[in-house]
Parts: sequence; C-alpha cells; structure tokens
Amino acid sequence: KYVDQDLRALPQAVTLPNRIANMGVIPWPGQTGGVLGPQYDPWLLTCDPSQADFKIPDLALPKEISGRRLDKRLALLKEVNRRAGRVADSSAVSGLKRQTKQAIGLLSRSKAGSVFDLSQESDATRDRYGRTRWAQSVLLARRMVEAGVSLVQINWAKVDKEPNGGSWDTHDKHNDLLKRFLMPWMDQAYSALLTDLSDRGLLDETLVLWVGEFGHTPKFNARAGRDHWGHCFSIALAGGGVQGGVVHGGSDDRAAYPISGRVEPRDLMATVFHCLGYSPDTELHDTSGRPLPISRGRVIEQVL
Repeated sequence: KYVDQDLRALPQAVTLPNRIANMGVIPWPGQTGGVLGPQYDPWLLTCDPSQADFKIPDLALPKEISGRRLDKRLALLKEVNRRAGRVADSSAVSGLKRQTKQAIGLLSRSKAGSVFDLSQESDATRDRYGRTRWAQSVLLARRMVEAGVSLVQINWAKVDKEPNGGSWDTHDKHNDLLKRFLMPWMDQAYSALLTDLSDRGLLDETLVLWVGEFGHTPKFNARAGRDHWGHCFSIALAGGGVQGGVVHGGSDDRAAYPISGRVEPRDLMATVFHCLGYSPDTELHDTSGRPLPISRGRVIEQVL
C-alpha cells in the first residue's frame, strides 16, 4: 500500500540519460525494483537531450506500424494473455504485463510526448542549465517532476574522450577534470535546477539529492588521480523537508575520516523516507511476502 501502482500517462520512476555500468558494460546492482519485483523497475531512458534533433523514439510508433495495425496486435495480445491467464502468473510475468500496459499508455497519450519536448523551453532556460548531455537531462528531469513523475534519477553522462570516461571516478588527473568540466557542469545545472524549482513553487515538495556512492582517497596516486575511499564523503540535499544553508558533520584536516556528525548511508535513506512521510520502521514485502523494513538507519534530525 506504500508504493503507488497507478498506471498513469507517465512512468512512476525514470532513470536517464544512461544506466550506471562497471567499465561501461556490467550494470551495477540497485538500479531496478529489486526484491519488490520488475513491475517497479524505473523506465531507463537512454538519450542525449543536448542534440538538436532530440526525440524519444519509444513515444512514437515505427513508420511501418499504423494505428490500425497496433490495435490488431493488441487484440491478439489480449487473447494470448486471456489464455495464458489459466496458468499462475510468476512475478516476472506480472511485471511484464504491467510494463506492457505502461508502454501502451505512453504511446496513446499525447501528454507523455509533450513532457519530453525540450523545444518548449526557451533558449535562455536551456542555456542557464548548460548545453551538455547531463545538464539537459537535468532540465528534462525538471519537466518530468513538474508533470507528476515521482522519482527521477539523473546519472552522470560520461564523456568518452576524457580520462576515466569523463566520470567522477577520477583515478587520473583528478584536479584537472574537476576544474575543467566536472564541477562547472555540475554547479551550473544543479543551481539552475534549484532556482527553477523554487521559481515554479515546486522546491518545497521536491527533495533533491546530489550524491555518489563513495569518496576519494586523501592522497593522490602516481597518475595525479584519487582512488576509491568509503570512509568519508559529502552529499547535498535540498528542497522538501530539509533546511537550506545547513552543514552537518565534519572530517579531519585530510578529509580522511569523520570527526563529528558521523552518519551512514542507511541514515541518509531513513531521512529521505522521513521527508517522504514514512517512518524508518515502515515495512514493505518482497515477491515472496517477506516483510522488509525500508530502512535500518536513524533520521538525521539536524538537517530537517
């Protein structure tokens, strides 16, 4: 009862502009519906909204498929499902059926297409976010949230010509990458998003997280890079439920270990759920009916 299952014109959750993958190939766990089942997988939108001819091909029928032909296919699918319904559905089959209904809804509702049409934004707005693939994905996310999408995850868009794929995984040339494009691109789009949400009256009801999964080593390696470091790193929260201008916690002078206000990832999630209106001991049930607490952390009261 805690997870919205309403089949609306738009997906409940969207990930863009690419999936997070190890070495660009193997998807990292944690990007799907997981134990809740595939019916809760987000819609993966692989795209480059910075392109002048940007469109979502999934929102339009192929040229060779007319509306009449689609109707005939859907009628056939309905008959197949009716006969297959005599066999008990597995969670995978149920998830597929739900995703099929969602896809049909996206094709049949004009509202969906307009949400992803960045030409409806002024040049000034698009310039304010920045014209990079990632920045325009942030702008697209704002349009989705405004239209009612509950959760949008914007992954960093890699830059293949740069070391480490232009990601924040800066094993090489750490300072150069930060100064040259990582921080400028991020700062421009992030600040534009918060300003945009505030101007539209959406910031108080939208929680914005800027977060990675670990920090960087206090010392540089031989390639002027910094490697993985899980002991200490920073995140930023803005919008619904949190205070502005508050800094919680601090590290030693080498940014190696926390010395005050230490929190853990599970505390962050407990805080997020609290801002969404759920206590950390709220339970969900997986596909086998097993109860699972949504968090085992504590709410970070100091930032609320």
